[in-house]
Amino acid sequence: MTGKLMKVGILSREEYRERTIAIARGAYKPKSGIPNIWFESIRSMAQVLSNENQELLRIIVEQKPNSIKELEIFTGRKSSNLSRTLKLLARYGIVDLTRDHKTLRPVVKATDFLVEFGVGRHFPKVAA
Repeated sequence: MTGKLMKVGILSREEYRERTIAIARGAYKPKSGIPNIWFESIRSMAQVLSNENQELLRIIVEQKPNSIKELEIFTGRKSSNLSRTLKLLARYGIVDLTRDHKTLRPVVKATDFLVEFGVGRHFPKVAA
């Protein structure tokens, strides 16, 4: 399975805010290839990209379900559980939920993830 790479960053909410302000002020120019999505912690990333959710992505890619009901059959998971998980994955841009008539069809947008984080600040601190 060849997939689309999504870059993931780990940055606290405060650091993300400071980074955004520094960019807006012109005090920091992000390098190219910055992460597509940001998580506040490794723990929050692990919840979204859990083994169970990775397996769900693999099933969607391989089986290409036409609806959440069909995905329910492929996974053995209840549609309410799948809907919640798919909405979460869609919020992070990992999955698209495409409306076909009256049904939602899940489409995986990212199958490979590159995680970037560090302990040092890489942008100017916002003055208090």
